[in-house]
Amino acid sequence: MISSSSNISSRSKGDYLLSGTVRLLALMAGGLLLLVVSFLIHESWPALQHIGFWRFFSDPDWYPTEDSYQLTPMIWGTIWATAGSVLLASPLGILSALFCHFYAPPLLSRWYRRMVELLAGIPSVVFGFWGLVVLVPLIGRWHPPGPSLLAGILILTLMIIPTIMLVAHASIAHVPVAYIHSASALGLSRWSMIWHIILPTTKVGLLTGILLGLARALGETMAVLMVCGNVVRTPSHLFDPIRTLTANIALEMAYALGDHRAALFVSGLLLMGLVVLFVSMAEGLRHRNTYVATK
Repeated sequence: MISSSSNISSRSKGDYLLSGTVRLLALMAGGLLLLVVSFLIHESWPALQHIGFWRFFSDPDWYPTEDSYQLTPMIWGTIWATAGSVLLASPLGILSALFCHFYAPPLLSRWYRRMVELLAGIPSVVFGFWGLVVLVPLIGRWHPPGPSLLAGILILTLMIIPTIMLVAHASIAHVPVAYIHSASALGLSRWSMIWHIILPTTKVGLLTGILLGLARALGETMAVLMVCGNVVRTPSHLFDPIRTLTANIALEMAYALGDHRAALFVSGLLLMGLVVLFVSMAEGLRHRNTYVATK
């Protein structure tokens, strides 16, 4: 009895220690996020105070040396490049995960997954360099000038497919085997099982993979800086050169001073706002789907 009570006591102490450690780490992560937001607001405040928030949307163009701070073309360039890459990469990543799990032979599946993991580890500057010397000239032959929104979308698609595919594959691998056996017992075809059982069961994991891919595409700097042309204008079609918010920060932060520097921090604050907006939209969609499924 003494031994069992001591074991229970030691387990409860271990549980309390683990619980306290997890809570401390969660508080540290939340505190770090608050510190980042506070730093961005602090560094952006001189521009918001001297320039005003609405001038970032109403000024004629982005010429900080001439007191003009229009950010709208770069916001649209960021949104279109990110949205285009996510729309292309999401079905390709999810279908790749389904192929790897349900259609490919075991040896091919293992090597295919290793290749995708290798693709996920390639630095972004390598993707950008490949796009600059291979993809941009190909697009330029088709429709000059070459550096364009389309080049940025294709490069970002290549970069986020591994993230979406690997998260989707992990989600599919955790589907209970009983679900698959039940589908087979009911005589469902492989695609019917995937459509009616696998995808609904793993939709939260699939959405998580898409969100991770979106966050990477939204924050990517070097690759889009190298292939998009860095022209500050709102794109009217896929072949227009663009400049994203991240590329603008990377290009100009080294020599920016005063209100110009603070305006670049406003760009960072807007980027964080876009991330929060996209994540909130995805969470709202997920909760809506969950509510509909439970009714």
